Amino acid sequence: QVQVVESGGDSVQAGGSLRLSCTASGSAFRFNSFAWYRQAPGKRRELLAAISSSGEVDYTDSAKGRFTASRDNAERTAYLQLNGLKADDTAVYYCSVNATTYRGAEENFWGQGTQVTVSA
Repeated sequence: QVQVVESGGDSVQAGGSLRLSCTASGSAFRFNSFAWYRQAPGKRRELLAAISSSGEVDYTDSAKGRFTASRDNAERTAYLQLNGLKADDTAVYYCSVNATTYRGAEENFWGQGTQVTVSA
């Protein structure tokens, strides 16, 4: 079983920065990709960035320009640097890890989320 834990969320003022972390642990044949999502109150969960096993990052329009995603394979950790935060960035930020289990199946594992609150 794979566990995913996000951290780094906080309350900040507009224009501030935060660095979110996502650490995967547990047993899997291979840890593949990471992905960052967020869900604002009353809205659907939206994808922000996907990080491949080689470290390539694809961003959605919501993340381009202000957010930077990366990963450290040795630590099984992904990061999301949030800069120039706006009130609209207030949301719970989630991390999803795609892993190949020892049964040979690819599964997505989710963390519990970390709250980011931006005050104007």
